[in-house]
Amino acid sequence: MTYRFFTPASAKAATGRTAEVYQQLRDEFLGPAPTFQAVSAVPEVLAPTWALMREALLAGDASRVDREVVASAVSRANRCRFCVDAHVMLLHALSEHELAEAIARGGTPPEPRHAELVGWAEASRSPKAAGWSSPYRPEVTGTLLAFHFINRVVSALLDPDLLPGGLQRSRVVRSAGGRLHARVAREPRKPGRSLALLDVDGTAPPAWAGDSPVGVAYAALRNAATRGGDLLGDVARQTVTATVRWEDGRYPDRPAEWAADLIRDLPGTDRVGTRIALLAAFAPNAIRSGDVALWRLSHPADADLVRLVAYGAITATDHVARALTPAHL
Repeated sequence: MTYRFFTPASAKAATGRTAEVYQQLRDEFLGPAPTFQAVSAVPEVLAPTWALMREALLAGDASRVDREVVASAVSRANRCRFCVDAHVMLLHALSEHELAEAIARGGTPPEPRHAELVGWAEASRSPKAAGWSSPYRPEVTGTLLAFHFINRVVSALLDPDLLPGGLQRSRVVRSAGGRLHARVAREPRKPGRSLALLDVDGTAPPAWAGDSPVGVAYAALRNAATRGGDLLGDVARQTVTATVRWEDGRYPDRPAEWAADLIRDLPGTDRVGTRIALLAAFAPNAIRSGDVALWRLSHPADADLVRLVAYGAITATDHVARALTPAHL
């Protein structure tokens, strides 16, 4: 596994809130995984990214297997190979070997409930076209939204191979990796621990989450990631939000050409940033080193690249969230 555009600071050197997040990751997940190190240059994005994943995927009483199915299926819909492989491995860790391999092959799970979850999760890529909403608990819905965001960030900032040489594509390796992580995958987590890491500014949690900690975490992530749009001008932000609503998750056939057409009439200072944000929302693996090099001429800091990618990712994620009806508890 390698980072595409920069190498984050060592996890051992982390301080402040980043160190607190990493400690929770060591206590409750797989340690400071690349997914989280990739956004560590912006602690105010890192903390709610972890909080949403923790409160949605790991904590609470909803079936962990169901939630891993959703994480895998959303990742498949978003073409995030890294995340598909990671969560297939975690399904192996939960002893769901047949289910894991069905998802790894791109197939339909054998059990009807899991097949229904896969169909529901994949339909969320284009919520307006599918007439999509959620009949599920906040933890399940929150898992779906968490991975709409995480998939885009990961695809933008990480290479797709979870293990060197793509070893995770071997069933033997996936199964062995699952056994390695079986204990941590099966331990129950109490809701709410991550909320102390968040900047809570009084924004009301979304109605679909009820009083679940998932809603607090989602609101914090939405607020933090949306602030990345401040790196762009008003017209550029309007271009991103309008395109996300109009295109409704459609994956462009030729992402580079598609983005070039959309930014042609924007002010020159905003073109490359808008291009990166649009690609982060729709086809993040199509962001290229040339795009990043142009962006760095005016914004050299790694943190600004993370903020920009997070802005595109949350704009697409919140498009899905806006289709939701109030909580099903």
